Amino acid sequence: MTGSEVSPSFRLAYVPGVTPTKWVRIWNERLPDVPLTLVAVSAAQACDVLRGGDADAGFVRLPVDGADLSAIPLYTETTVVVVPKDHLVTAADEVSAEDLADEIVLHPLDETLDWEQRPGRPANDRPATTADAVELVAAGVGVLVVPQSLARLHHRRDLTYRPVSDAPASRVALSWPQDETTDLVEDFIGIVRGRTVNSSRGRRPDPAPAQPKGKRGETGGARHKPAAGKTAGKTGKPAGKSAGKPSGKSPRGGSGGSGGSGGARGAKRGRPRRRS
Repeated sequence: MTGSEVSPSFRLAYVPGVTPTKWVRIWNERLPDVPLTLVAVSAAQACDVLRGGDADAGFVRLPVDGADLSAIPLYTETTVVVVPKDHLVTAADEVSAEDLADEIVLHPLDETLDWEQRPGRPANDRPATTADAVELVAAGVGVLVVPQSLARLHHRRDLTYRPVSDAPASRVALSWPQDETTDLVEDFIGIVRGRTVNSSRGRRPDPAPAQPKGKRGETGGARHKPAAGKTAGKTGKPAGKSAGKPSGKSPRGGSGGSGGSGGARGAKRGRPRRRS
């Protein structure tokens, strides 16, 4: 399949602890004509599922082999220790690996943490799965250190957890085969990265058809056509403006008609003189 081909559906793998609900909802809103199928896989199987073509992309736990898989890191999880509710660990808000030195720490075969040196004392047998290890914690056999999402996934009323400050963290990433970066994969990358529908890599509506040159020319000519009022202003003053302007200054200024100020002076000379 090449990048220009369109698949009739999109298959999304996801490992335990990852909740893809939000991204699936956005996908269904934006691409309702392309059904999305969820494929649940274990953390150990996720990369092989992508390489084998059984999923177009997937939420996996790092690291992945960058030789043939692309990956976009999304977030880093808090690491916690799962213990019974009455365990001494619950007295603290946070613990360290050293605080677990005397504990039997279970290490299931599907463990997702990359330890340089595992804390605590090992159990006689390694549980097959994280779910099995949680059952052993509930039975009082030991404690379990896992990413917080797995502690929530396998929640029990009789168990609780506390963060482990210096434990390795698990990082979740979106991954897909490098040679299979299809348009649908690009669409899903855009959704996960929070791009809008009209972003540069999102699916945008067809652009508006270009306007014919002739119409653009007519529109441009109309835009530069002078208004009638402006033309009259260049050739002469509007008639209304001349008519509305007073023909002379106020009577006090004395420059109006000769009858205004002259009449006033004449009236002054015409006053009767006082007789002595």
